[in-house]
Amino acid sequence: MRNLDAADGLSRRLAAFLRNASWEDVPQTVRAHATRAVFNGVGTALGGACDQAILRLDEALAPFSANQAATVIGRRARRDALTAAFLNAAAMNVFDFDDTHAGTILHPTAPIAPVVLALAETQPISGSQLLHAFVLGVEVACRIGAAVSPGHYDRGWHITSTCGIFGAAAAAAKLLDLNEDQIVWALGNASAQASGLVETLGFMAKSTGVGNAARGGLVSALMARAGVQGPPRPLEGPRGFLAVCCGAPDPERIERKLGVEWEIQRLMFKPYPCGVVLNPVIDACLAARTAPAFSVNGIAEVMVRGNPLLKARADRPNVATGREAQVSAQHAIAVCLLRGTAGAADFNDAAVNDMQVRALRAKVRRVEGDETTPIEAARVSILYADGSSHDQSIEAATGSLARPMTDEALRQKFAALARYGCPDLDAEPLAAKLWDLANVADADAVMALARP
Repeated sequence: MRNLDAADGLSRRLAAFLRNASWEDVPQTVRAHATRAVFNGVGTALGGACDQAILRLDEALAPFSANQAATVIGRRARRDALTAAFLNAAAMNVFDFDDTHAGTILHPTAPIAPVVLALAETQPISGSQLLHAFVLGVEVACRIGAAVSPGHYDRGWHITSTCGIFGAAAAAAKLLDLNEDQIVWALGNASAQASGLVETLGFMAKSTGVGNAARGGLVSALMARAGVQGPPRPLEGPRGFLAVCCGAPDPERIERKLGVEWEIQRLMFKPYPCGVVLNPVIDACLAARTAPAFSVNGIAEVMVRGNPLLKARADRPNVATGREAQVSAQHAIAVCLLRGTAGAADFNDAAVNDMQVRALRAKVRRVEGDETTPIEAARVSILYADGSSHDQSIEAATGSLARPMTDEALRQKFAALARYGCPDLDAEPLAAKLWDLANVADADAVMALARP
């Protein structure tokens, strides 16, 4: 482990950065990418609004909602700000269709955007103020994530939940105009709640971790405003987050070029509703279908090779639910080769139980990890019953930093998800308002359009 004494004062310096940060100092390219991230996040929440996990979470929490101050995206019912933040975070992440930070595989928008959107319904906040707080929250979450990567995730911590809560607390602290001491307390309050396990992936419980990160981050800032004090070194202390949750943390990573290089520009937007390691696998399968000799009925066996994370997280041949399918290489390969599509409807319970999909899934015999293969690359090998074969390699998946989704593709994704999860919502006015968020005088107007 590195000597954490060298990072003494890290939490305080991070708090000072947040307190003194100005929207005017944020480059236009960063502002534009933040707009895309919020736009994409709301779109994924629309798609997940009526998922069974979200409906059941709402059923559990609704009786305890203190008021109806905040919007649950894609739903007519309103909840208190804490509950709305929880449900919207869970909905953004439920299909694994939200953004991914290159290098940490953290999904920062899900735990952070719902917090600033909820606060916008409880106090006057402009679109630019909302975006600024969001940008700062993403910086905090991703930089802390980078400081504990890769050991943190390898240990089994769900990094979106554990580090996302710090970003949510930072974003809320900025909008609540907390002073430097209070921001340190907010980070400390967040450190007391940071949790989430990779073991929950493929189950509804994963959504509770992401929801708790949003709600916990907002609670952390509200408690700090009320004078609830946290430790002075919640991140770098000898028993702080970095030391406890990672065997070899790199605290310097949090401050390196802070305010100069922006982690939000490393956010990748997903073209498919599944774990990021499956993006190149799906690209390869869709490309393989275009080969002249392709015959889905003639397939005898399929093998896939990718990043070690593909083997560790997505080697799941016996899935029973759509939720598990989102992290199953076998299902992704089968459904894409069979249907030639990879949308939300291809990763639900019905798709998992489709007899043709099940039969082809059983033919995916090997999922291999290779240390030399980056996360955005994969190779799919198809062996046919007649002895012929076809190999399809992808060096940079759609949605990766090397092949980012276009703005038009993001708009199409937004519209498709709205149709899938919220067919009663007129999504076009909402999309237009979100795309122009930086110029919106009152961000509350955006959420009004997110209700059918």
